[in-house]
Amino acid sequence: MRASTKKYIEYMEQQTLGNEGKPRKRRWVRWLIDIAIIMVVIFAARAWQQHGMLDGEATDFEYVALNGETIHLDNYRGQPVLLHFWASWCPMCELEQGSISAISKDWKVITVAFQSGGVDEVERYMERKEITGWTTIVDESGELAGKYGVRGVPASYVIDAEGSIRFREVGITSGWGLRIRLWLADLLVAD
Repeated sequence: MRASTKKYIEYMEQQTLGNEGKPRKRRWVRWLIDIAIIMVVIFAARAWQQHGMLDGEATDFEYVALNGETIHLDNYRGQPVLLHFWASWCPMCELEQGSISAISKDWKVITVAFQSGGVDEVERYMERKEITGWTTIVDESGELAGKYGVRGVPASYVIDAEGSIRFREVGITSGWGLRIRLWLADLLVAD
């Protein structure tokens, strides 16, 4: 055999076997296993974060919003609603403000300022951040958050037209993700 042919065969074997001498097919299997492990860890972390959050029937409440309106969750029956807990001291909550404002133009949204000070402090914060159009409840003591099992913010509940919690999220989430959940909550009740 000629030297150039022998080098070519060695080169092709190395390309087929890779660095460790294993076929490339096994690399794909290993990558799939790695991806599966990562997904399991992500889902386990999400389940841990949501542990203790209210599920099933949404607890009704009566609070006066910053705009002076008395809010009863039961008054929102007949349509999906986003119940969103946030805090003025939470940097992740700030990242979601634009999404929540956009969603509130198309869907019913109740926001809860969790342990962010009294009415005056929350109003000043919302003015400074140019947040308008939100129906906001001030939960200075964390009482409402406690009823819903909220231990961290941002936290969101998507409640369907019949008052059942369809989705719950803790941590930052995308605006389109919340919109899809609201749409699904609307769709699931219609059936």
